[in-house]
Amino acid sequence: MTSTNGSSADNHATGAATPNVSPAQPTVGPPDILGTPLSPNATRVMVLGAGELGKEVIIAFQRLGVEVVAVDRYAGAPGQQVAHHAEVIDMTDADALIGLVEKYSPAYVVPEIEAIATDALVTIEQRGLAEVIPTASAVVATMNREGIRRLADEELGLPTSPYLFAGSHDELTVAAEQVGYPCVVKPVMSSSGKGQTVVRGPEDVDKAWDTATTGGRVAGERVIVEGFIEFDYEITLLTVRAVDPATGQLVTHFCAPIGHRQVNGDYVESWQPHEMSAFALGAATSIAARIATAMGDGKLGGRGIFGVELFVKGDDVYFSEVSPRPHDTGLVTMATQRLSEFEMHARAILGLPVDVTLASPGASAVIYGGLDEKGIGFEYVAQALAVPETDIRLFGKPESFRRRRMGVVTATADDVETARERAVRAASIVTPVPGRPARRGVVVPLRGPGPQSPPKPPVGQRPPGPPRPQATPPGPQVAGQRPPQPAPRPAQPPRQPGQGDRRVPPPVGRDAVGQRPGPGQPDARPVNPKGRPVAPGGPGQQSEVRVPAGPPAAGGRDAPDGGPSA
Repeated sequence: MTSTNGSSADNHATGAATPNVSPAQPTVGPPDILGTPLSPNATRVMVLGAGELGKEVIIAFQRLGVEVVAVDRYAGAPGQQVAHHAEVIDMTDADALIGLVEKYSPAYVVPEIEAIATDALVTIEQRGLAEVIPTASAVVATMNREGIRRLADEELGLPTSPYLFAGSHDELTVAAEQVGYPCVVKPVMSSSGKGQTVVRGPEDVDKAWDTATTGGRVAGERVIVEGFIEFDYEITLLTVRAVDPATGQLVTHFCAPIGHRQVNGDYVESWQPHEMSAFALGAATSIAARIATAMGDGKLGGRGIFGVELFVKGDDVYFSEVSPRPHDTGLVTMATQRLSEFEMHARAILGLPVDVTLASPGASAVIYGGLDEKGIGFEYVAQALAVPETDIRLFGKPESFRRRRMGVVTATADDVETARERAVRAASIVTPVPGRPARRGVVVPLRGPGPQSPPKPPVGQRPPGPPRPQATPPGPQVAGQRPPQPAPRPAQPPRQPGQGDRRVPPPVGRDAVGQRPGPGQPDARPVNPKGRPVAPGGPGQQSEVRVPAGPPAAGGRDAPDGGPSA
């Protein structure tokens, strides 16, 4: 792997030759041939943002033989640890970003964060230096809440919460009065709840303005004031725009809805599938399809995954936000789907078929740093992995903060409730600790209650060894007869097909309308790759939609005041 800071190069791969980064003519649209990494015919991708989500995207590309350049604002980011090339630049510097694209000549530029010079992406696309995923205009719109909210409400007519924008403290005071209290104030450019404040009255406006203008991606930016929506739950609907191999046309696929819980605007756990009515699911897919189509401008370039966030109240669905890239709540798909959101994103970008099959109910739970320190460690990982059907991803971030995501636990089960309990329990077991040198060549057993160690012997005295086995005196023998033999083991019946498998057939689950088959009735539903039944045509079944321009989805244009919107 090459790692560079600015324009200087430093090869960190021990004994490895400097990778070939000779210029290649960027392609427009999916490639016909996938090349070999670090060779003149390599298919090269530049990922802007190498955090935990970018890392998984990079791994997905590499499994398809793609050469990856990981770019971030600091060295040692998770994605840089696994990429072919690592670059450290200020991605809000347009000249630096364009220069980096000219240096590597990638076929695709894949933004994974918000803090990017969006005008540079437009220049890169206009000059034909690379294809920006999904499109430069889509990235520009979604990097700014003002742009995406105006697109959703004013151009597409999607139902949203009431909102106003403000560019000064005085404008915020007026906007909050007009939207009504309580309301939520957010920077127009931020993520993971940063800079967000709930304003319950005029006395909170000063704090909200200071928090928003200092907590956004760009200091001093405008803010959005959103009215509360009294919703029942919120979901993420992962929407994939990919090429249909049979027709060569773009089609839209929907994953099963993902439920999630947030604290201060930051996701702490998610689960899939989230149960919702057929009517609400139809409204959700309509909203998601229309916003994703608009993001791609209906062009072949608008490929990839879109994380569409929605509020649901009964059968009414309200648009909240969209990100044209994998979503943090979608980390659960690493356990629940045949292809994770990262694999689907990579496939869609490369023009390959995608599969949105739901393999199992599952959940994810975040592991926070809990410490403000560099190079932390994690204790009790083995105990956490002892929770049934769990897996752990430690992101490898070089520096921890108390509320920084440092890892995630995923878990599966026969039902979502059990999976959530497993994920939360395992995440609570993992304990961040200050960094210290690791012991090499030592296997540490699971800690826990057990027999007490024997007392140490006095100095100079050998510890007592284990008791020697006592010889068993021979029993009486009769000449010409063999000694008594142990009784033979009873014969075992032949093993039937399917015996010895890890999983037993799951218990009968609910059918598509929430009813269980009656006594003696077989469960004739199809099963997914993990042997768990799924409802025919239900969430997680692949759908291909030629998106028409239709009326707004279910839900009122104006939302009632009341419950929180984030």
